[in-house]
Amino acid sequence: MDFTPSEEQSAAQGLAARIFGDLSTHERLAAAGTGTDAELWKELCAAGLPGAVEDIGLLGLVLLLEEQGRTTAQVPFAATGVYGLLAIAEYGTAEQRERLLPGLRDGTAVATGAFPARGGVHTSDGALHGAVPWVPWLRDATQVLVADADRALWIVRAGAPGVALVPVETTAPWAAGRLVLDGVRGERLGNGPEAYAAVLAAARTAFAGLQAGVCAGSLARAVHHTITREQFGRPLSTNQGVLLRAADAHMDTEAIRVTAYEAAWRRDDGREYGTAALTAAWWASEAGKRVVHAGQHLHGGTGADLDHPVHRHFLWGRQLDAYLGCGSEVLEELGLLLAAGRQEDAS
Repeated sequence: MDFTPSEEQSAAQGLAARIFGDLSTHERLAAAGTGTDAELWKELCAAGLPGAVEDIGLLGLVLLLEEQGRTTAQVPFAATGVYGLLAIAEYGTAEQRERLLPGLRDGTAVATGAFPARGGVHTSDGALHGAVPWVPWLRDATQVLVADADRALWIVRAGAPGVALVPVETTAPWAAGRLVLDGVRGERLGNGPEAYAAVLAAARTAFAGLQAGVCAGSLARAVHHTITREQFGRPLSTNQGVLLRAADAHMDTEAIRVTAYEAAWRRDDGREYGTAALTAAWWASEAGKRVVHAGQHLHGGTGADLDHPVHRHFLWGRQLDAYLGCGSEVLEELGLLLAAGRQEDAS
């Protein structure tokens, strides 16, 4: 294994860190409310970062999403990257790639995904029917990658006849919405469950990278707070209980990061990465919620302030905890996958 970023990946990460650090400030986030920061998204697209995803791969996307997570920047980067750019680049026909990828690269198009498949959408006579309770960044999307009950993938245009987008507020400000499909003619992507499984694994890996950044940002805020705030004449950081809690949070954050890196590296290297993606998703769920709880707890009473920046990390962390399957669901999937592999080896 070698998780060392390439020169292109490092350059993209450095550029992303600068843009997010300069523009995704607490004041701008507060002003954006629950919506997307359109100016920030425009800046990222002008810098060519969404368009770079095809070249820097899933590991490169994970590195960029870490930087987004550190600042909880409200842009549809992860959704457009995995449900748009990577999915179409890997499973689209030559015509689909030529028609759809340019807009996703320059930001004139935004993709999201109605994932995972939970039986809410079914196909009848080639048309899609049903509803998905909430889809992240749906209010920004120009196209939605929909997984039906049979795990076939369909590209649906947001403004197509029969598509209804109902705004939904979640704990994290992800411009989410309820997707309702009534006889919609979608466009097939890939050939069935194999493509669905690969896109879901990539999404779990990417959002684990986002969670790693959210946790790192939460912990950095907690460290700064405990170093600068004094109690009984000495910094809070000198208390053993504080040190141990922060150390545990640091180890959990590193576990999320390294498992996301491994899954992304395996995918980019053409290796099997289904179990690695589930492992990363489990750490992102179980360890992620521990870290954001610790970050809020280490702020003491300040952490209970809904307007404090650390609370935004808490909301993002809890949303990412369950987005593509909570820890127990992911662990069950992983167990079944491992058991199936052992049965194949035995036969």
